[in-house]
Amino acid sequence: MTADGAESPEEMAGMRDGFERLWTPHRLAYVKDASERQSETPKDGCPFCLEGPDQDEQRLVIARGEHCFVILNLFPYNPGHLMVCPYRHVGLFTEASTAERNEIAELTAHAMRVLKRASGAQGFNVGMNQGAVGGAGIAEHLHQHVVPRWMGDSNFLPIVAKTKALPELLDDTRRRLADAWREE
Repeated sequence: MTADGAESPEEMAGMRDGFERLWTPHRLAYVKDASERQSETPKDGCPFCLEGPDQDEQRLVIARGEHCFVILNLFPYNPGHLMVCPYRHVGLFTEASTAERNEIAELTAHAMRVLKRASGAQGFNVGMNQGAVGGAGIAEHLHQHVVPRWMGDSNFLPIVAKTKALPELLDDTRRRLADAWREE
């Protein structure tokens, strides 16, 4: 023991720390891919400001409309967690044009139909956090969340371990939903 009563590092080697482990080695690809995606964010630093469609697959874009687009959330609450964003860099719903607001609604409804058909979603959480005080993680660029839900999709992990178990890699989810979007 050290002078303050703690065991030395040598004595602690091999001792259990009291934590259980949920091994998810498949998530390493997601972690590595997330850091690569962050480095490809446009120069202004906004992950929702898109350039041409040539990077849609890499940026996880599902579909594009005239005024808005649909993109997978890089840090999803559930598999298939989508966001509907205007192309224009606006922070509040009140700043969006009538055409942008209408297309946000249309794309949200379409996303819900696609998620229901492609993944059997039984319900949805849909909403916007606007402004930093309103809880928006990226307050400068308006985005509406569309989160598919299933009976029993939430368990003890988020509450006890602040961990979400996601059964599908983002690239696989994007491919499946983009295909389903085109078929709808």
